[in-house]
Amino acid sequence: MQVSHKVIDLESLKIAVLGAGKMGGILLQAFLAQKLFAPGQILATVAHAERAADLSAQWGVRVTTDNVAVAGAADLMLLGVKPFQIPDLMEQIRPALTPKKVIISFAASVKTSAIEDAAGMEISVIRAMPNTPSMLGAGAAALCRGRFVRDEQMLLAERIFQTVGRTVIVDEKHMDAVTGLSASGPAFIYIILESLAEAGVKVGLPRDIATLLAAQTTYGAARMVLETGSHPALLKDQVTTPAGCTIDGILELEEGGLRVTLIKAVMRATERAKELANG
Repeated sequence: MQVSHKVIDLESLKIAVLGAGKMGGILLQAFLAQKLFAPGQILATVAHAERAADLSAQWGVRVTTDNVAVAGAADLMLLGVKPFQIPDLMEQIRPALTPKKVIISFAASVKTSAIEDAAGMEISVIRAMPNTPSMLGAGAAALCRGRFVRDEQMLLAERIFQTVGRTVIVDEKHMDAVTGLSASGPAFIYIILESLAEAGVKVGLPRDIATLLAAQTTYGAARMVLETGSHPALLKDQVTTPAGCTIDGILELEEGGLRVTLIKAVMRATERAKELANG
């Protein structure tokens, strides 16, 4: 780990999103909305010229299909392509890379060492794993550093992903677990939410009301954990009065194995992430 006390001047930075698809587009728009970077500092690429023209007009930034030119002009590059596209992209932009540039990749299961090796130089590579609620600024992103990353570069990466939610720093060995928990996790929560809404319909509520109550209850419970800092078990106990309704419901959950099933779901998603990482 390289220790440094420098601060990166955001106003002079040129930042590029190579592959401004779903997550890349979300981040780019967040930069603009929160004025983290000015439009003139941002570059982006997509696969098709017509799409590039449309997005350039929509976002007010330069969008092109030329990855090499954009990589050459940028100080920091966000790699937004799919994991299987990373080797080809790195081979393509390699002539434009220098050790002074920074690469942030959010391609699932692609290790920092793989990108460093593909670059063929001691370049700073940061790996990120954001999730889809980033679209609403409610995302969770884990970051880990490659071998050549300096402290101020990690601080910059944190600032970038804070535009779309909360960030944590982890060792790279934990990134597959992050994938299994926070990247796959929204899908698990949607199933729980859908089931609660179905339950509301079963006991007589109109579907729209049941869905709203289920969603707001899920949202409120999550905020209670985040903002009080209390353990979920403590918050659960505060809702569970002696001989009340909630304890009967909890008994059904325990008998149905919900707790174990959710743990196994995260474990299996983590195992799959490891399989993908190992090819």
